[in-house]
Amino acid sequence: MSDLHRVRGWADALIRLHLDDSWSFGFDNAKRRAGLCDFQRRRISLSRYLAARYDDDTNHQTLLHEVAHALAGPGTGHGAAWKTIARDLGYVGGTTHHGETATELAPWVGHCPSGHVVYRHRRPTRATSCAQCAPRFDAQFTLTWTRREISRSTRLAAMTPR
Repeated sequence: MSDLHRVRGWADALIRLHLDDSWSFGFDNAKRRAGLCDFQRRRISLSRYLAARYDDDTNHQTLLHEVAHALAGPGTGHGAAWKTIARDLGYVGGTTHHGETATELAPWVGHCPSGHVVYRHRRPTRATSCAQCAPRFDAQFTLTWTRREISRSTRLAAMTPR
């Protein structure tokens, strides 16, 4: 598990090394995505919740991924130009992360009739069925949603490495 002060140091060093002074780094409140390259604000950010639970190598790779986006420029996505830059920086991961997300911070919990549990960070707006039980909507596997309160202490605990 990473120390967030150390992650900030790496981010600042990577920005100084590869980008100009107009770029900055910060932590954000994302619960499902690990990092973000915001071209408009010229800011690279990592989820404070996920960075606290990921190991140092995972966080460093996420930073390299986002710096590659900044270098490749807006509109390049995960195309060939981005892949070349990312590889040159030492990035070895894929285009998206498949790691743990902050499910303990999801206020909406869906239960399927077969016992599966699904978490949402936004209020469900329509009937949804369990993706594990049916690849397409099937009323037989409709999720029942309940809202749970997320306490301040739970939010603070999510930012603390385990």
